[in-house]
Amino acid sequence: MNQQTFALCRPDHVRPTSHLLRAMTLCALGVAASAHAGSLVVTVLDKDGKPTPDAVVIVVPAVKAVAKNPPPMLAIINQEKMQFVPAVTVVSPGAKIRFTNSDAWDHHVRMAAPGLSLPTDPAATSPTSVSNGFALRLEGKTEGKPAKSVEVTLDKPGPMGASLLGCFIHGSMSGAVYVADSPWTVKTGADGTAMLDDVPDGAATVRVWHTAQVVELKPQTVLVGATPGKLTMQLDVVPRRRRSS
Repeated sequence: MNQQTFALCRPDHVRPTSHLLRAMTLCALGVAASAHAGSLVVTVLDKDGKPTPDAVVIVVPAVKAVAKNPPPMLAIINQEKMQFVPAVTVVSPGAKIRFTNSDAWDHHVRMAAPGLSLPTDPAATSPTSVSNGFALRLEGKTEGKPAKSVEVTLDKPGPMGASLLGCFIHGSMSGAVYVADSPWTVKTGADGTAMLDDVPDGAATVRVWHTAQVVELKPQTVLVGATPGKLTMQLDVVPRRRRSS
């Protein structure tokens, strides 16, 4: 708010009605201009203090707002060189997940909540109860033909809706899908950091979920403002390294 607007907003600054209305408008514009989004950098370390990639960072602002870049409503997870690519996928509630097998051999798409077994038929070729997890066999790609795909919709958000991915045939294959319960949800990069650029000013709660941690870390509160906020959170475990392709 500039000096002229500030002067007009002073209670003792009495002016005719037209000037008063103008002053009120300028005051309102000044307040609106001062309410903006800030940035937040969250670094996730493992138990040994090393940067942890693919950790899911969830930020919940104290004030209601609309996120500019919420997680997507469609994501593609590729089975390639006996890996799920990407290793961790973050989506919005109701998002469609398309699994594609680009390898020449068959794979399973096995999806279950952390810590829960999955009593399903490994020979199935279509998903059953998606809300409680599923398993199906996805045929390998034939040269010269499109890769086989299957699509599922995930509605259950938050840590209780997180899913671990695997394959009955290839035990080394692993991955995860996290359905965000806040539109300010991202995963950390190779350097263990996650950057959020449009977090509303004010208090916000930060949570961290990781496939190896199973349960979320204790939430922390930060204050987002004009100066970029920084926060470091540490896991209680050392995640196993992802197999190199």
